[in-house]
This record gives sequence, structure tokens and C-alpha cells, in this order.
Amino acid sequence: MPELPEVETVRRGLDPFLTGATINEVKLNRPNLRFPFPINMAKRLEGQTIQHVGRRAKYLVVELSSREKLLAHLGMSGSFKVGQYVPDADARVHKQKLSPKHDHVAMRLTHPTKGEVELIYNDPRRFGYMDLIAEDGPNKHLDHLGPEPLSNQFSADHLATRFTGKKSPVKTGLLDQRIVAGLGNIYVCEALFEMCIDPFKPMADLAKAHQKDPVLLDGLTQAIKRTLMIAIEAGGSTLKDFKNAQGDLGYFQHQFRVYGREGEICVHDGCGTRIERRVLSGRSTFMCPTCQS
Repeated sequence: MPELPEVETVRRGLDPFLTGATINEVKLNRPNLRFPFPINMAKRLEGQTIQHVGRRAKYLVVELSSREKLLAHLGMSGSFKVGQYVPDADARVHKQKLSPKHDHVAMRLTHPTKGEVELIYNDPRRFGYMDLIAEDGPNKHLDHLGPEPLSNQFSADHLATRFTGKKSPVKTGLLDQRIVAGLGNIYVCEALFEMCIDPFKPMADLAKAHQKDPVLLDGLTQAIKRTLMIAIEAGGSTLKDFKNAQGDLGYFQHQFRVYGREGEICVHDGCGTRIERRVLSGRSTFMCPTCQS
């Protein structure tokens, strides 16, 4: 499932084509994805101007002139394709080479500098979803989320406060969207490895250690930020389905130091231990049993 760097990569790819564009036509090729589309979604979108393309956690957030926001979650296999509009469907070319039978949402827009633009949402597994919400109203998708990991609000003190008294593993805590928004399995594994922290270590132990010496949790927050920034610059990670809005792959997977490297030698100098895959809360956790002991 796309994590924060992948969604941010998609946002950056869409922004030049969407911000300032007016939505002329919306076609829904089915009544639902993972959940039903919002009531009158096409009519509520048509005629609106896109004012901003943002991201919150793993959601794309498109702000409209109607003072509504279109939220989009990519699920397991969702992707957006964007390009110049071509009236003849047979003449349309996208790098993704995805089957058009999975094109579930199609929009035609007019951009002030790029002209006619086509935006298509393709999702073979239909695990993604979309919603329309009032700009200032309650938001069941976003209101419960913790701070963004790249924000100033995400700090060692924040983690220490949220970890206090918690017996669950630190990896579980970092994947809890109420504690920090947008982190996923890949980047948590990588950051914990960088700081030589056992993913199974109780959160409370790290909170107690922080009271005596803030170095470890300070280092962890910085490792998370650093890992995410590098991944964003690499265009995210492509393990199976992910491509950006122009159809290009992400490349951060070539920099993995632990994720997906089960049985390979630890990259830390002088270690020599093989990376292990263990299961935590039903998810694969990759770690060095020596460095992260």
C-alpha cells in the first residue's frame, strides 16, 4: 500500500496539472470503489475550480472552489494518470499501460496554461476510495490523525508523551496513525534499523529512557524525517503497483537497508548477521537481530 512518500510523489506530479484547473466533466464508470462514491459526486465536482492539491497522511486532499474537499486514498493498487486531453480514446497514450477496464473515474479539466487536461483514476483491486467533505466540517478520515512526521509537531517529546505507559511494541506505535500520520511498514522498518532499535521493544521503555537521555528518541524522529525525505526525492518505492502520475516508477527500493532483505548480510560495518523477517501484528518486520537487539 502506498505510504507517505508515494502519495506525496503523486501529489507533486498532479499539482502542476490540477491547481487552477476547472473541472468540466466527470465520468464515474462504476458506482463504487472500496466504498460507494459520494452522493452526486460528479455533479458536485463539475464546474468547480481546483484551488489546491494537498496531502494529509496517506490521503490526497483536493480543495475546490465550492468549499468542499475531494479526498482520495489509493488503497493497494490505485493510481492517477494525468496528461493532455485527447478526444479520441483510442489515441490516448499513458506510460502506465494499465488496462482501461480499471479506469473507474475520468475527469476532463481546463488548465489556464496547460489547456485541456485528462485525469483518470485506475484501480484494479478497487481498494481505494474517494469522499467529498465540507472544508470546515467534521472529517471522519482526518480528524483523528496525529501530526505529520515531517512537521515540527512531530518530535521526541511528542513520542515520549504518546509512548508513556504503553506496553505495545514501538513499531506498532509508529504505525498507529493516531500517534503519527502517514507512516507505513517500509519506512518504519528502515528508520528503526538506522537507530538500531528493536521493533519489538515496548513503547514505555523508550518513554522512560527519554526522561533520562533524549538522544534515542531525538535520533528516531530525525531518522524518520530523513528516511521520508530521501524516499520522496527518489520518487517513493515501487514494490509492485506504484507509479507516479506520469507513469514513472519510484526508486527508493534500491536504497533499502533492511526491508525485503531477508537472509542478506546486514549493511552495518563489521556486523555480518543476516537480516531476519519476523511477523508483528500480522505484518512482516525486517530487522538485524544483532544490531537491533
